[in-house]
Amino acid sequence: MAPGIELVLKLQGLDNRVAEIEREIASLPKHVAELEQALVSHQKKLEADRAALAANQKERRKLEGDIQMLEQKISRLKDQMLEAKTNQQYWAFQHEIEYCEGQVRKAEDRILDLMAESEPLEENLQAAEAALKKEIAQVEREKVAARKKSEEDRRLLGELRAERERLVAQLDPQVYAIYERTRRKYRGPAVAEGTDGRCSACNIVLRPQFYQDLKKGEQLMVCESCGRLLYYNPPIDLTPEIESRPAGV
Repeated sequence: MAPGIELVLKLQGLDNRVAEIEREIASLPKHVAELEQALVSHQKKLEADRAALAANQKERRKLEGDIQMLEQKISRLKDQMLEAKTNQQYWAFQHEIEYCEGQVRKAEDRILDLMAESEPLEENLQAAEAALKKEIAQVEREKVAARKKSEEDRRLLGELRAERERLVAQLDPQVYAIYERTRRKYRGPAVAEGTDGRCSACNIVLRPQFYQDLKKGEQLMVCESCGRLLYYNPPIDLTPEIESRPAGV
């Protein structure tokens, strides 16, 4: 390989690792925020279920109170009916009693409906409360793990950056300048392999003489198309190894 290319490749490997850790550090708060947002959503759903059950129970209590008042009224009307002086008064009381009895039946039917509605509400509420309790505990564990991971990543990031500084100090300033300029331009790899007569990054065919010079490895070379630093990595010939294997292996 050309002089200095191994240092540049090490630098690129470090930069790739640094970028990976930086992405991870940036993603951890987002991950925690997503967990907390989902938790808030589930808490709101639980509150809505609680409100629905409370409304159901409130309506049942009101209807039970209405039935009690209607039954008291029916009792009074029956007493008054016994004292009716005329058939007209008697039938008026009878009509009022029948109306109240009808209201009682409607209220009782509605209470039965509400009781049927409340059963799944209560079951769902109990299940949701248990699930939410587990989710809260899980979110807390995730937050602790995220903080721990973030601390580890920041420590490792400091070590990698220190190692990077040592590598940069060993590089030719001109080579480093090319590397940095190209890395910023493409926001990615600044070093590519010259293989099969092409730049592996831009896939443009290299001039034959350029490719021959690259294969000699006497100097650092830059792709004439994309500007990336190029190196030649000769293919490994596996023929001797294959030929030396016993038959059938």
